[in-house]
Amino acid sequence: MFHWLRDHRRAEAQKRPFPPEWEAFLRANVAHYSILDEAESAELRRMVQVFLEEKHWEGCGGLELTDEIRVTIAAQACLLLLALPHDEYYRNVESILVYPSTVVPPERKPGFFERLDGVVEAPVPILGQAFVQGPVILVWDAVLHGARHPEQGHNVVYHEFAHKLDLLDGTANGTPPLVDREQLAEWVAVCSREFRRLRSLSEKGHKTFIDDYGAQSEAEFFAVVTEEFFDRPLALQRHAPDLYNVLSSYYRQDPAGRHTNRTNALKK
Repeated sequence: MFHWLRDHRRAEAQKRPFPPEWEAFLRANVAHYSILDEAESAELRRMVQVFLEEKHWEGCGGLELTDEIRVTIAAQACLLLLALPHDEYYRNVESILVYPSTVVPPERKPGFFERLDGVVEAPVPILGQAFVQGPVILVWDAVLHGARHPEQGHNVVYHEFAHKLDLLDGTANGTPPLVDREQLAEWVAVCSREFRRLRSLSEKGHKTFIDDYGAQSEAEFFAVVTEEFFDRPLALQRHAPDLYNVLSSYYRQDPAGRHTNRTNALKK
């Protein structure tokens, strides 16, 4: 009964015309939207309509929550799910809290909205945060900058929602739910090797193509390489082809191919 009602509401949301101003927000703010083909962009728009309908949104720190903010965030979160089974639309995300700029979140009691590793730490300035049981927190100016400048390889929406994908099985270990043992074995072999290499180089003070923030833990590694996969896929494919391939197998997308196709089309 619940699924019937949910599916009915989703169908009703997707029947509504996609507002032209929302389309304008996608084209102006979400760089990746411009390289999707027609079928992909249509599916993303349908997903955005459902995502906006089902999630609780809250502007914090004096931020007035606008359609531009919600659509820009929703499109990037949904892009990760574009080719995955997405009936549940991040079942572990109920609320999205958006601040205007870098924020120090309020101190919380132990056991409430624990960090990914289970530790409750002293408040520090953040651009985004995902909790094991709780909301996703995002900072609007960082969201907008990352969405418009993928060449920099930093996207707080991709990062925090990758954490939520990782947490779908209840554990933040850098391994989201995979389809079978074969995919899991390849994932573990490649990601473990690349994570150890990043950590080793980071400890020696060497910079690599992958942000050394990913050396903190396997969970942060997955979130960081997800940013690279969608933002700088050609470079990731060149620097770490095995890593690109396992991410492509998981997300069932080929962003590098999208960029190549767009470049070739512009040359014609």
